[in-house]
Amino acid sequence: MENTQLQGEVPVKLFSLPHLQTVGLKRNQLNGTLVIGMGFSNQLSLIDLQNNRISGFKGTEGYDIRIILTDNPVCEETEETKTYCVVPQSNSTSLYTTPSNSCLPTTCNSDHISSPTCRCAYPYTGILFFRGILFSDLGNSTVYVVLETSLKQFFQSNNLPVDSVSLSNPRMDLSRYFLLNLDIFPYGQDSFNRTGISTIAFVFSNQSYKPPSSLYGPYFFRGDAYNHFSDPKSSKKSTTGIIIGAAVGGSVLLLLSLLAGVYAFHQKKKAKRASLESNPFAHWDVKKSSGSIPQLKGARCFSFEELKKYTNNFSEANDIGSGGYGKVYRGTLPNGELVAIKRAQQGSMQGGQEFKTEIELLSRVHHKNVVGLLGFCFERGEQMLIYEYIPNGSLYETLSGKSGIRLDWTRRLKVALGAAKGLAYLHELANPPIIHRDIKSTNILLDQRLTAKVADFGLCKLISDSEKGHVTTQVKGTMGYLDPEYYMTQQLTEKSDVYSFGVLLLEMITGRRPIERGKYIVKEVRMAMDKTKDLYSLRQILDPAIADASLKGLEKFVDLAMNCVEDSGVDRPTMGDVVKEIENIMQIAGINPNVESATSSSSYEVASKGSTLHPYSDESFASSGTFLVSKV
Repeated sequence: MENTQLQGEVPVKLFSLPHLQTVGLKRNQLNGTLVIGMGFSNQLSLIDLQNNRISGFKGTEGYDIRIILTDNPVCEETEETKTYCVVPQSNSTSLYTTPSNSCLPTTCNSDHISSPTCRCAYPYTGILFFRGILFSDLGNSTVYVVLETSLKQFFQSNNLPVDSVSLSNPRMDLSRYFLLNLDIFPYGQDSFNRTGISTIAFVFSNQSYKPPSSLYGPYFFRGDAYNHFSDPKSSKKSTTGIIIGAAVGGSVLLLLSLLAGVYAFHQKKKAKRASLESNPFAHWDVKKSSGSIPQLKGARCFSFEELKKYTNNFSEANDIGSGGYGKVYRGTLPNGELVAIKRAQQGSMQGGQEFKTEIELLSRVHHKNVVGLLGFCFERGEQMLIYEYIPNGSLYETLSGKSGIRLDWTRRLKVALGAAKGLAYLHELANPPIIHRDIKSTNILLDQRLTAKVADFGLCKLISDSEKGHVTTQVKGTMGYLDPEYYMTQQLTEKSDVYSFGVLLLEMITGRRPIERGKYIVKEVRMAMDKTKDLYSLRQILDPAIADASLKGLEKFVDLAMNCVEDSGVDRPTMGDVVKEIENIMQIAGINPNVESATSSSSYEVASKGSTLHPYSDESFASSGTFLVSKV
């Protein structure tokens, strides 16, 4: 955790974490006395606290641990040079050592770095960002051996001027990306020329290099500035050559001056045209689309032709779902990664504001229980969003038996916890907070491990600082899940999502849709409940798939659901409280909450301004259709 504004003293317990190998806390504001203690991890090899405010160090230098405290007061206030006050000669410690790298240690000048082959050089450095790694043991050197070997072989097989590569400092950032420092060392000389750097950068920018294993997933590379270009010219310059060069330069100076203006004018026009062509939102209609162009963080713009190729021309074989907005197609990227492509059909596309909102939000929202946005397409009149592929469909498809997956009581608790965590993240950790407005079983997706992921952000609403508490807005949502208080007052709060989540919990235990044959699930459960009897006397309305099983914690689960659907928002819990309560229920059921493990309802915009009718009163279900809705 470098340069993250950490403050205070480093706790001794940090070093006793099991399997801890490296502590990297450079460039922070840590202070006090560093105490390693005697109970540190037997795998700990490096503690790097450069550039902090550490004023003391208790211990001896006899630890079998490399400790670096340079640029701290503890090193500035002593005349005696301590080993922990000296920066190691090489800051490119590789994650592994192979026999081919065996060589004698090399002492390099202060501005050089020793390569894995023990040559002093100026490497091209940067950071590899991996979006979705499939391994959790960051200390397992095997996965880095494969990656490092693959990188070196790729560079050499493509005749790039690379002698060796080095990976170091594996870590996770705040966006849950996996980061690796990459040093690339030049071949046959101590620095790269400009052509070499450009070629290497191009390899990463156009994704020519593919990681050797699916463990790493998609990636991108962010290179550092390179300031050590080799000089291709001889150091011995002929005086005659200098004179001739100056004469020729003076002769053409006037001509160049005349041509420069004309050339610059044409280049400016050309650059403007290129910018318009390359900008996916160059034709974004601010008036019709309700706002400025989307501000993106990490989402990639795909061309229509790319997506057409990835889906085999949007073939029926790749059609995996549909709804009021259009269809969803399965696509395969060149690296083999599966994606889900949500394509709005012509004539019934999502509104410009909803499309823009979903792109902006999902491009900066990163949580394991929120579906990940990989990119979008906005050209040829198309609106397409490219998501991570979720293989097991929606929770609704599973509860209804369409997916073929059986959810027992244990799995349902885990799915409920995952969905709650995703929603709590949106409410409490996203900046600014996000109200989803359309929580329902068709918008909870299940991945290959049945991990729940909140999806479909087309109706979500950002809550700014000036709108803390509630925001008055047009009522949107899905009948059956819609918060009655929001419907009647048009005042949207996070508690509106809590209500929808409570309905979802009841759906999970009954296997019934929120409104089925004119009966509303909240009213049906409330009428059938008898807290003096076993399972609250609800066995008759439980989902048959779990009705005969041991249902430890069911009563608490029902209590939580009914608390979530209280008529008044102030009486409902927060999503953070919901997460804690589900964790408690899981413990009652003997489950460790920390262990991981297609008819769709339509969304509606309710024409209800000024209405006083409760949306789920008996009149709402009458055939006369007094509850007015219009499809979004």
